[in-house]
Amino acid sequence: MARLHVEALDHALRQRAARTGCGMHLCWGNYEGRTTATCRSADIIDIVFAARPGGVSLRGRQSPARARVDGCSRRVKLPEGKVLIPGVLESKTNFIEHPELVAQRIGRYAKLVGRENVIAGSDCGYGTWVGQAAVDPGVVWAKLASLAEGARLASREFWP
Repeated sequence: MARLHVEALDHALRQRAARTGCGMHLCWGNYEGRTTATCRSADIIDIVFAARPGGVSLRGRQSPARARVDGCSRRVKLPEGKVLIPGVLESKTNFIEHPELVAQRIGRYAKLVGRENVIAGSDCGYGTWVGQAAVDPGVVWAKLASLAEGARLASREFWP
């Protein structure tokens, strides 16, 4: 199924000359529950990395149900020309991550794939369901401010 989806995506993007400026989001759903019927990212990451888009956005496993280090991230080499966009903010809580925590999360990914290959992001979108706002809009802006400050800290702390 993953191959079929990547083929469809690549077909839709067939006229794009470059891989830059386009990304894809790898996600198992944005809901407050344990994902028990999903595949492991290690089982499909080669398919994902073969896709045309240059950016790969993925959940950083920041929620309590997913807050573990994915073994895949330690074993898989990021292909040339790809950038990783890990979620370093949880998109379903009204808790605002501290910039130092954000910097640590960014640093973890940058150490795995190189700082030039990381763009910090959010786990998923904040408006997943129409008409339902799980996270207060003011909190979303505060989270994004924390993301920006965390990126500045990571740039200074991990790569002076």
